[in-house]
Amino acid sequence: MAATLRSRLRLGYALNPVGVVGFCIVAFWAVMALAAPLIAPHPVGEIVDFDYFGPMTREFWLGTDYLGRDMLSRILMGARYTVGISLAAVALACFTGVTLGMTAAVTGGWFDTVLSRFLDALNSIPSKLFGLVVVAGIGSSIPVLIATLAVIYTPGAYRFARALAVNVNTMDFVTVARVRGEGTGHIIGSEILPNIIGPVLADLGLRFVFVVLLLSGLSFLGLGVQPPDADWGAMVRENIGGLPFGAPAVVVPSLAIASLTISVNMLIDNLPRRIRDRSA
Repeated sequence: MAATLRSRLRLGYALNPVGVVGFCIVAFWAVMALAAPLIAPHPVGEIVDFDYFGPMTREFWLGTDYLGRDMLSRILMGARYTVGISLAAVALACFTGVTLGMTAAVTGGWFDTVLSRFLDALNSIPSKLFGLVVVAGIGSSIPVLIATLAVIYTPGAYRFARALAVNVNTMDFVTVARVRGEGTGHIIGSEILPNIIGPVLADLGLRFVFVVLLLSGLSFLGLGVQPPDADWGAMVRENIGGLPFGAPAVVVPSLAIASLTISVNMLIDNLPRRIRDRSA
């Protein structure tokens, strides 16, 4: 009996090799984003080479960009903007959407109807068009980018959390909590949230990928992080002239975006299996 229990626990906490690879890549970029000011070999805006679109050398590991700036330093510092802005935006969007979704599911009535119709209308606006209009009208800054991306992805997080919370809200233990006289806050925090946290975390990771891609798209159009700072999308845009030469300055930030988004997807795809095994 004990051996069977230990076997099930090991199975529940085992991480698929694909998930391990995804986690390692995500952790690598997170560490790079945090440690970038300490390990970047050059200031992000300093011209260190008179040869633009320089190749990879022992001095410049990732070559130089269209102005002769060190690409390794810019990739490291760009990770702070790409990862930091995306993480802040998705955390704000999911916190707002999940809180409103659970509240609407528990409260019901006119509050649920009005909020759902409003967020449905907001969700019908194309995300890139909404981002372009807001950033072009207000101006590009880090707070504006975070707020815009959060607003774009809040309706999706709301619909997802509400659908989960509506199902949990019909369970017997929620009815018992209401009979005991528990308030809405207790029901949401103690009865519903613990039972939907797994899918919510998986959804958060998926939306993080969407935010990274949208932020990179806005930066590619010149509406993201402004010079001399840059995120990875802005680096692709400003070095696009080196594409015919296969310059590292345009290839490396593209690979950085791809590695981050693909690794997050690899990690997310492994989460549902862990959740099922742990609850079996």
